[in-house]
Amino acid sequence: MKRKDEIIPDIFFKVDIRVGTILDVYEFPEARKPAYKLKIDFGPEIGIKQTSAQITNYRKDDLKGRKVIAVVNFPVKRVANFNSEVLVLGAVTDEGVKLLSVDTPESIKDGTVIA
Repeated sequence: MKRKDEIIPDIFFKVDIRVGTILDVYEFPEARKPAYKLKIDFGPEIGIKQTSAQITNYRKDDLKGRKVIAVVNFPVKRVANFNSEVLVLGAVTDEGVKLLSVDTPESIKDGTVIA
């Protein structure tokens, strides 16, 4: 059965999804919904990007150094007074967003493409 919101593979494969490491986590009191500002390293090809993420169900100390998966080719989105450059991916649950991750983070380099 065809869904109304179905996309074709050619469109999906234009989305650039990469692995990155969270370098820094900052409070973001200006955001309407509770969020952090993140600085994420996506390796030499993409570089360091910043984003806001509604993942305050995590402690800041637990996020720093964590590998995350993010879309890196969306247009910049202005959130309050901040330019959010990437979209960190997670599963939306009753307990908040649960970040997507890789099963062997120590062996996955920043900037690795998710396919």
